[in-house]
Amino acid sequence: MSSMKVLNMAGAEVGTVELNDEIFGITPNPVAVHEVVKNHLANCRQGTQSALTRAEVSGGGRKPWRQKGTGRARSGMTSSPLWRSGGRAFPNTPDENFSQKLNKKMFRAGMASIYSKLVADARFVVVETIKADLPKTKAFASQLKTLGLTARTLIIVDESELDDNLILEIGRASCRE
Repeated sequence: MSSMKVLNMAGAEVGTVELNDEIFGITPNPVAVHEVVKNHLANCRQGTQSALTRAEVSGGGRKPWRQKGTGRARSGMTSSPLWRSGGRAFPNTPDENFSQKLNKKMFRAGMASIYSKLVADARFVVVETIKADLPKTKAFASQLKTLGLTARTLIIVDESELDDNLILEIGRASCRE
């Protein structure tokens, strides 16, 4: 068990906390970290891209010329994917699901590796209570700056400490799964 300083929102030390070495003291596994990050990014994808099929483009419906005797290639309709302004053969649709499954053991190993690396690099900070007085990004960013944290910060909060202002501030830059 290793110990870590606990800070308040002003940046002053108010105590220590014991960290479990099974989570915060392991050798990082880069494969597990890659899987966790890849899974998170895939689950954040919305899948809103869309293209038109040959049934959805305008035009078509009748043969542009007869089948034989013109010397041109046979064609059925102008909405064919071979034609200019024709539809796509296998287009992206908004109902495409990009979510991936990640095994529980792999997720836990990846998160433990991430936490261990953060503790080893002294980039892990424990704060007694974190509050957002107003739902203003400027004020919350200045509070984080007094703790020595940058804009790229992972904030993990106990559910009992969540209030509406903190949810608004934390939720601005994260995706909902």
